[in-house]
Amino acid sequence: MHGQRIQPTDEQMSFLQIVFYIFAAILIGASIMVVTVRNPVRAALFLVLAFFNAACLWMTLEAEFLAIALVLVYVGAVMVLFLFVIMMLDIDIAQMRAGFTNYLPLGIIVASVMAGELILVMLSGEFGSAQMPRPGGHGETYSNTEALGQLIYTDYVFAFELAAIILLVAIIAAITLTLRRRPQTRYQAPEEQVRVRKQDRLRIVQLPSGKEDDA
Repeated sequence: MHGQRIQPTDEQMSFLQIVFYIFAAILIGASIMVVTVRNPVRAALFLVLAFFNAACLWMTLEAEFLAIALVLVYVGAVMVLFLFVIMMLDIDIAQMRAGFTNYLPLGIIVASVMAGELILVMLSGEFGSAQMPRPGGHGETYSNTEALGQLIYTDYVFAFELAAIILLVAIIAAITLTLRRRPQTRYQAPEEQVRVRKQDRLRIVQLPSGKEDDA
């Protein structure tokens, strides 16, 4: 199913490491800019850059399907929607960042704890090149999409169906929340607007002219 693996040469491994570090550095920089830049439109554009670099990293691991899905779904659909919403809304940046300094100490503590945990995990010696070597490449007939589909619908079919049910429940809940009646919100009835007559909306008022008042 997976085909015969091809072990890359030392030159290819060195090239892949250089490519990995380049894309990883750009990804980290773009992620930092997403949370530090003041303009929300620029933050969304930096997030698009982060998605592109993550897709490139997946391409180096021969995960072409996941890479193209990330670009098409998140960059091509979700982020475009975010950009439209951000540009259409009148966001007050000063008001949004008014309480930033109040939560800054807590954010620094949480970020420090997460960074410390990541450093401890990476220094544990369980994720080195000896314990987890880079997998070898595949032949020309290998299809990443076919292999992923066979795994999803055989070994992980229960988890896949469970995720589909949870997503369906979330969609139904979102539609139900948008269709609920709120008394304080004004609604329009299109059928009543179509049947409206001018007598229902207009009233002719006879006012005396100015000449009669002067007389």
